[in-house]
Amino acid sequence: MAILVLTFLVTMSMMFAGLLLALRPTREQKAIQRRITVIKRTHGELGGDKDEIAQYLSAPETGAFGWIEAQLADSRISESLKLMLLRADSTTAVGMVIVTIVGTGAAAAAIAFLATGMPLVAAPVALVGAYIPILVFKIRGSMRLKAFNNALPDAIEMMSRCLRAGHSMSSAIGIIADQAAEPVKTEFAEVFKKQNFGLPMRDALMQMLDRIPSQDLRVLFTGILVQKDTGGNLVDILDRIVHVIRERQRIKGDIQTHTAQGRLTGWILCMLPVVMLGLINFINPGYSRVLFVDPTGQKFLGGGVFLLCVGVLIIRSIINGIEI
Repeated sequence: MAILVLTFLVTMSMMFAGLLLALRPTREQKAIQRRITVIKRTHGELGGDKDEIAQYLSAPETGAFGWIEAQLADSRISESLKLMLLRADSTTAVGMVIVTIVGTGAAAAAIAFLATGMPLVAAPVALVGAYIPILVFKIRGSMRLKAFNNALPDAIEMMSRCLRAGHSMSSAIGIIADQAAEPVKTEFAEVFKKQNFGLPMRDALMQMLDRIPSQDLRVLFTGILVQKDTGGNLVDILDRIVHVIRERQRIKGDIQTHTAQGRLTGWILCMLPVVMLGLINFINPGYSRVLFVDPTGQKFLGGGVFLLCVGVLIIRSIINGIEI
């Protein structure tokens, strides 16, 4: 029991130490905070209410874990989590995500220690468990990005038809925001709203690229901004961009088809050692016990796990090495 408590405390200490290191604000964030302080002080000297401006410059503390969000307001980890949640189109609060990460990591460490009795196994399992919530949001973001890329060519063709009919670029963006498929509709609606509020088109488009890290979208915005600065036939540019995007998607589809067998083989090779170890233990429970109780066996097991992880990364890089 004492070993379990010690393992739990060490794991939690490591996780919170990493969290504290990640909470350090960047140089740019410190400069922004100093500027906000100057604005508050100047506003007070001019007879204004400091609390009045503070409510606009400070992030609201909402939800049960608002105090965590307040502590993370000026940190790298907060910005990274906010961007991850934004790309996943999730309304989950940053504080809730952090609590979930810590909770899953601690639960995974406790389960691993109770199952194996090895503190050395509990620590890496805790990291894997802590990464599970992040992986879920990243998968959601990848699925949303894939849906956006699939719907983008039709939206560009709609924009081209609007411009050909005599509409302005702002009007064409508004039409896409009304009639395009999701999630293109939602993202262009955000751009249209920010333009109506007075934000320049370049800034609105760049903010959209932060939310949607799509190479196809970057090509589209590059064409639009270059045409805006240098002139030219934007309709013809959009038609060429649509052709390039569709050809790129077709080639990617062909690559996925031709590499399906290789990807399946890679997954089988990655899972085979784990499956075989579980199968052998099921058939003969005491066969691999020496790997878990003997110090030399534990070293071999740790080395095997490390080499397996390296092999998984190498196979993954080979499978995903082709970029179009």
